[in-house]
Amino acid sequence: MNIKNYINGKFVNPIQNQWIDNYNPSVGEVYGQIPNSTQEDVEKAYQSAKEAFPAWSNTTLAERSKILSNIARLIEQKLAILAEAEAKDNGKPLSLAKAIDIPRASSNFQFFADAITQFSSEAHESVGLGAMNFTLRQPIGVVGCISPWNLPLYLFTWKIAPAIAAGNCVVAKPSEVTPMTAYLLGEICNEAGLPKGVLNIVHGLGTTTGQAIVEHPNIKAISFTGGTKTGAHIARVAAPMFKKLSLELGGKNPNIIFADCNYEDMLATTVRSSFANQGQICLCGSRIFVEQSIYEKFKKDFVQKVSELKIGNPFEVDTNIGALVSKQHLEKVKSYIDIVEQEGGKILQGGNKVEVKGSEKGYYLQPTVIEVKSNQCKLNQEEIFGPVVTIMPFTSEEEVLAMANDVTYGLSSTLWTNNLQRTMRMSKNLHTGIVWVNTWLLRDLRTPFGGQKASGVGREGGFEALRFFTEPKNVCIKYE
Repeated sequence: MNIKNYINGKFVNPIQNQWIDNYNPSVGEVYGQIPNSTQEDVEKAYQSAKEAFPAWSNTTLAERSKILSNIARLIEQKLAILAEAEAKDNGKPLSLAKAIDIPRASSNFQFFADAITQFSSEAHESVGLGAMNFTLRQPIGVVGCISPWNLPLYLFTWKIAPAIAAGNCVVAKPSEVTPMTAYLLGEICNEAGLPKGVLNIVHGLGTTTGQAIVEHPNIKAISFTGGTKTGAHIARVAAPMFKKLSLELGGKNPNIIFADCNYEDMLATTVRSSFANQGQICLCGSRIFVEQSIYEKFKKDFVQKVSELKIGNPFEVDTNIGALVSKQHLEKVKSYIDIVEQEGGKILQGGNKVEVKGSEKGYYLQPTVIEVKSNQCKLNQEEIFGPVVTIMPFTSEEEVLAMANDVTYGLSSTLWTNNLQRTMRMSKNLHTGIVWVNTWLLRDLRTPFGGQKASGVGREGGFEALRFFTEPKNVCIKYE
């Protein structure tokens, strides 16, 4: 199957006729091709967006809201088709795509369909000076949205929905590894009545297509989710051009477990927060710290639970762990497992590639639990982004807080305790953008999402996203 670019409401081949193989990771075989778009394709998409901008930016909020709601409804109606495409493209269990990824993509559009009607600005009366100041929030123009492969439609829509809700037009690039649901989104947008040119989707490599978007002189803002190294490159290119930047990058998140937690709830959630989506979520708790008094019990129980997870083809109903997204990524994750001994660690569970019956060429890996002795090892310092977690004990709040913060990343953290004072102290002092207490991945779409340090710049979600995709303009009127 050949995926095409979506420009000005039409599906078109890349101008240079350059193509990339698209793999099904669960069977390790090519099942189609996607464009490797060049600067010419990005320019064509930009011109389409530029022409659409004046009319779209002046549509009423009610009209924009209605179209976004239409998109949300159509995503929901096509859930089965989209979930199957996501599982085939990404390797994640079909059950996960049906329960989480596709419903969340629909929710993203519906949320911003509602949010834009409630998005207000400030007014300030200068008493005694006879003046009134008010702030206009105006769309930026043409913006670029670049999304990753781990949650393809979920994160693609998380950027596009607020951008177009705010009145912008978009040139968007999904990951070249998982392009299918973005392609299908183009069809949905046409059916929903989105005007031509408001959303343009160009496919291709980051080094070609992504680079062309980032360096385009008239694309005025870049919203990117992906690796920290790529984020740093984007910042180097875009900052001298004075583009607005939102960079949601990597994580090496601590999962801190105190003895006074609700043990059974913690155990079940920790299995999920370790290995959901094959550990390919930037929010996964990949460093598990357990209070010494329950460490041996946790180690035994956790390893047992992990050993019971079923590795299998994503389309089998009882599969817990699907395929990793690509052969290249599988080899990268496995390279960390291969250095466990030299890093002073010990594999307690997993660590091996898996051959799944009927899918022998697929990219499968056992969920892996590694006991480490130091937070300074590569396994605890570098983002692995796969079904691999480390565990180690701690003896005091001060010790575990120091270890939790002693990484270059600062995206999220999870804290398990029923001590209120400890909860308040730890939440204040953890250097992360998100702290979950006695839960994980419980998201309210109104809240700001983002990290500290090497985990990114800026915040997404709620009105934070609408602020990013608009420019404030103060108007001062003297009436006396």
